[in-house]
Amino acid sequence: MAAPLVFVVLIAQAFLRQGLAIWSVGIAYILYDTALLVFTAWQIRNLAKTTTPAPSGVQPSFGVIVAAHNEAGVIRLAIDRLLAQDQPPEAILIADDGSSDDTPSAMAAGYALATPPIGGLVEIEIGHTRLQWLRLPHGGKARALNAALERIATDVVLTVDADTLIEPGSIAAMRAAFAAEPELVAATGVLAPICGPNLSGRIFEWFQSYEYVRNFLSRDAWMRIDGLLLISGAFAAFRRDAVLTVGGFDPDCMVEDYELIHRLHRHAHDVGLHWTVRVVGGALARTDAPASIPAFLKQRQRWFGGFLQTQHWNRDMVGNACYGRLGTRMLPVKALDTVQPIYGLAAFAVLIGLVVTGRYTPRLADPARDDRQDRDRPELPPLVARHL
Repeated sequence: MAAPLVFVVLIAQAFLRQGLAIWSVGIAYILYDTALLVFTAWQIRNLAKTTTPAPSGVQPSFGVIVAAHNEAGVIRLAIDRLLAQDQPPEAILIADDGSSDDTPSAMAAGYALATPPIGGLVEIEIGHTRLQWLRLPHGGKARALNAALERIATDVVLTVDADTLIEPGSIAAMRAAFAAEPELVAATGVLAPICGPNLSGRIFEWFQSYEYVRNFLSRDAWMRIDGLLLISGAFAAFRRDAVLTVGGFDPDCMVEDYELIHRLHRHAHDVGLHWTVRVVGGALARTDAPASIPAFLKQRQRWFGGFLQTQHWNRDMVGNACYGRLGTRMLPVKALDTVQPIYGLAAFAVLIGLVVTGRYTPRLADPARDDRQDRDRPELPPLVARHL
């Protein structure tokens, strides 16, 4: 309730105040964003000195689930990138969410895999990796991932989108992180966007590259106070047993990866576990990103809608000290983020209104007015005038 009340008070300043105070809502918006940037900068000040913990004696088995729906054009490239890793996974499972394109032809040409029936699975061995293809009726990414989790038997599972290309050494970095920390249940790597070679694609790629870097630095900062909530489902690793324990991915949520982390934190608190969520800086990948305004807006509409949905479902955790810094710091910030766009849009509208109405127009020099003022100014005594 406080954030809407403050919003009303700040908007009222545009009608009650003069000078810079009339843009109070914009100042508050900028100060809030600046405070988050300062927090991030402080938390990551020793980022360059961060060392990777030494792996324990037990190495977890590692599998990859590739979520795919009509990805015939990129599926082979994604699989080949995984197979080319210096520590390839023990299993790669293609969770085919009802593809109706040429995926069967691509799988047959690339790996001599016969097309399984809907609900069926075929597999072959490639080196030390078991390549599996699970065909499912179209039901959405969350359902496909849940079905794949039941079929794959590795300790750690990396979920990637079919249009995500894993950089060399990334699986080794993820595997080492989970080997070094038995209580690690979820981890995200570092993603970079790919938007296409045309002018529109280059502009969107530049903008989203800045955005991705800022977001991942922010995630690293929140990780350092055990407050990380957001990992990228396009490139995220999970301890399989932990995900199954909390019920898998939620098909009713628009952002199933974000919602899952809330349930992992909640379960850990409820049963007294010390599960952690991390950013693994050595795990890198590139993924397709929107390259046009309609595609960009559609993606962000889904992200923000899913964020509001998840925030509402977990509102009892906001400000709850039982959840540690996650409850007292991260979740209150997320609660403020639900109204931040309103602050930003209102600040922009107030600024435009002030300019249009002339209330924020700087006074221009008026030679005639200045000349009149000089004529009206009383003449000073010679001695005073000489010292001015």
